[in-house]
Amino acid sequence: MTRFALTIEFDGGPFVGLQRQASGPSVQKSLERAVHAVTGEDATLHSAGRTDAGVHALAMRSHVDVAKDIAPFRLMEALNAHLRPDPIAVIACEAVAGDWHARFSCIGRAYEYRIANRRAPLTLDKGRAWQVPQPLDADAMHRAAQALVGSHDFTTFRSVQCQAASPVKTLDRLAVRRAGEEVLIEAEARSFLHHQVRSMVGCLALVGMGRWPEARVASALAARDRQQLGLNAPPHGLYFVRAVYPE
Repeated sequence: MTRFALTIEFDGGPFVGLQRQASGPSVQKSLERAVHAVTGEDATLHSAGRTDAGVHALAMRSHVDVAKDIAPFRLMEALNAHLRPDPIAVIACEAVAGDWHARFSCIGRAYEYRIANRRAPLTLDKGRAWQVPQPLDADAMHRAAQALVGSHDFTTFRSVQCQAASPVKTLDRLAVRRAGEEVLIEAEARSFLHHQVRSMVGCLALVGMGRWPEARVASALAARDRQQLGLNAPPHGLYFVRAVYPE
């Protein structure tokens, strides 16, 4: 039995999420179906993170255990052939130690949120960025975001469906920058609560619009009350960009 680490890129638009669910198509189900087509085996895909419906990934790290004798490159090519026409691609594949785990060995995760800050309708980026037509003050958003960095009780920014044992998380980095017509929010932590990134982005957008003063982000955090959440950003602007593992 060989454990293969996969790096996966996908457009989350057609899926109910990464994790297999009875309610509709998932990234996990598509990949497990492709593994079965290639190897004849019923393998289970394990991933560094979970994503909601509509959330995308640039480099999700996952793994599967395969008994068939097959080279990593051949497995990658065969999986990609069987994944068509689903918008999923295995962009890297390697054999790893049997005790390496895509989720439990992961010591850091990074997400990026894309806001298209323009009035004209989106064409190429429709479904891949959140369009906010009113001008956003990215500098004010960045200043407000720093109140969220560090170890805090993130109850305000946690979905009521979140299954994490504790609302306390340590946010290592939260940065906001403008790149032309885009405002990009980058978040890094060991792990995140359900909807945490989208909830933080929504509140920062209110700051950028001038509807919230910068200090209100800190007060919303301190309230530890989901009712103090100003806005939950839509899923289609969110991307899983990186999983970090020990050297």
